Amino acid sequence: MMRRVLLTLVLALLPCLATAQRAETPRPATLVADEIFIAADRELIARGNVEALQGQTRLQADEIRYDRVTGALTIVGPIRIQDGDSITVLANAAELDATLQTGLLSGARMVINQQLQLASGQMERVNERYSQLYRTAVTSCDVCDDGKPPLWQIRARRVIHDRQERQIYFEDAQFRIRNVPVFYFPRLRLPDPTVERATGFLIPSLVSTSELGLGIKVPYFIALEDDRDLTITPYVSSRTRTVEMRYRQAFVNGDIEFDWAISRDDERPGETRAYLFGDGSFDLRNDFKLNFDIELTSDDDYLQDYGYSGKDRLDSQISVSRARKDEYTAASLIGYKSLRDNEQNSTIPTIVGDIFYQRRFFPAATGGELRFTVNGHNHIRYSDRDIIGRDVSRVNTEAEWLRGWSLPGGLRAETRLGVAADIFNITQDSSTNQNQSQVSPFSTVALRYPMTRVDNSGATQFLEPIAQLAWTGSTQLDIPNEESTLVDFDDGNLLALSRFPSPDRRERGGVGAYGVNWSRFALSGWESALTVGQVMRNDEDENFTDASGLSGLQSDYLVAGQIKTLNGWAVTARTLFDDSFNFSKAEVRGSFDHRLGDVGGSYLWLTRDAQESRFIDTSELFLDGSFIVDRNWRAKADWRYDLIADRASNAGLSLTYFNECVEIDFSVRRRYTSSTGIEPSTSFGLSIGLSGFSAKRGTDTYAKTCG
Repeated sequence: MMRRVLLTLVLALLPCLATAQRAETPRPATLVADEIFIAADRELIARGNVEALQGQTRLQADEIRYDRVTGALTIVGPIRIQDGDSITVLANAAELDATLQTGLLSGARMVINQQLQLASGQMERVNERYSQLYRTAVTSCDVCDDGKPPLWQIRARRVIHDRQERQIYFEDAQFRIRNVPVFYFPRLRLPDPTVERATGFLIPSLVSTSELGLGIKVPYFIALEDDRDLTITPYVSSRTRTVEMRYRQAFVNGDIEFDWAISRDDERPGETRAYLFGDGSFDLRNDFKLNFDIELTSDDDYLQDYGYSGKDRLDSQISVSRARKDEYTAASLIGYKSLRDNEQNSTIPTIVGDIFYQRRFFPAATGGELRFTVNGHNHIRYSDRDIIGRDVSRVNTEAEWLRGWSLPGGLRAETRLGVAADIFNITQDSSTNQNQSQVSPFSTVALRYPMTRVDNSGATQFLEPIAQLAWTGSTQLDIPNEESTLVDFDDGNLLALSRFPSPDRRERGGVGAYGVNWSRFALSGWESALTVGQVMRNDEDENFTDASGLSGLQSDYLVAGQIKTLNGWAVTARTLFDDSFNFSKAEVRGSFDHRLGDVGGSYLWLTRDAQESRFIDTSELFLDGSFIVDRNWRAKADWRYDLIADRASNAGLSLTYFNECVEIDFSVRRRYTSSTGIEPSTSFGLSIGLSGFSAKRGTDTYAKTCG
């Protein structure tokens, strides 16, 4: 070891002396070797574990001969050159200058970012920027020892790698699969694997649908600047000519993204069809945040026909909000467009504005919390017709005091005292007064008795009986129900003051609720929870529908539970039923997560209710999951089935094959449902990505082609 260190010092001094004599000559590399000697012609020869170091370049070889006059290095391999962290060069022999950046290498192979390898009979290095390879084979597949050709490769007469621009240029290139030529490119440019975004073509895909026929999508990515880019995707099939586009831009305080497409097809001959989706978010001054999204389409069927979105109601929105410790402010404006056959945009609320402000105080004199809330809302319809063109504005304010106490014996008491003021302005409706207002005092008292115990198995159990009495004064104003048409009764609002989703209505009079919460946490990782409860009131509230489970003097029984296991199983269920065990709602969600994949499913039952515009029962089953078949195959599937109609609604399946050098995705989707304008359809998709240029495997594991 001492001998090697001394030789390093000697070799480091010699280049410095040579440089001092010729100031115009670049500083040669420093040599490190097991032994060194000077030949009769004054040539330095280093042998045995030789290393040459120059900047970020490190060369390893069996022998290096250094000509002190010309500064050239003659290197005997096997040779390994490491340029920074991303480029490795292997060669049999080389002749380089003292900087290790210019010269010739024979039997060379370049590996970029441990993904892409370029093998050639001869490679020429020019300065620190270019590497020129002749008679080159390029692939990211393993090259097997049995001599079999890789799964894919690009053969070229000449290949140039521009290290500065991180681009690879091909001349007279052939794309081969198992050594069979498939495509020929006189000139070809591709980014190297270190590039995350560069102008050029992305992975093309084949698409086939029953409406549009067989087609191909060829996306072209344009890196406009470091902070913005544009992707243009021509989509051509036997029945459509479409151009899809995506624009993205990042700002110092936010970002935006827009997706749109323009089509001429056989579905609507002579018409230009298009859509535009966009969203963005920005951080404003004083902690405010701005968010917006745009959703537009030329016709009701375009999104479904082309698979751009499954939404049947579009919303374009802009909002400003700020959340602080004791204050929340938000304002939003939304424009809706319905794509449903049974809805007319002129007679449904299409422009909706909301303002919300809430502030909290914690007075030391009274304890607890003072809360002040203001909620403003306005929605308008395009129609000017009486009643069906109704427009509504309202302002709701609340001032309340909240406090809790821990009583002797472990009983927990919580109370709310407050007053609410509501003002309504209703226009284009002769059936009700235009201006209405009221003041409603309210109060609640809730009691909880939490208890815990550890059973013989070591599991911890929690039991909490709960009860609440609530009262809200005044009577319900004679205003149409515009916002609280769908009420969801669950364990989250069992002890709520009002279970309406919007403050346009309030539960009036005396209302009581009771129930019990139970949970268990086992040492094995099992977790389970159960909530049972019911609501009772002095007077019926006609605004609650039968399907809500809250109509009548007493509600349906609420039962909600959850089970989770340490090995990935989870089941959540909720149901509402009356004394005769007639169910108004039921839903079950289950999932299983495993290292080989995951599966999830849900079941939903809703009884028919004309007040909720549901004229038949709803019973649907939905399943989805993904599965790692083996180290090269993955599968995903989803399926939705309508049990009332006894037919599937939609289904999809995708298969992905991948190894170290390729990723192939195949998908098929079937939409069974039909409407006046949308017929059942089937679509297929196929895309192929080449690792090193497009597909990235990340941390995934896979079986190699030589394995």
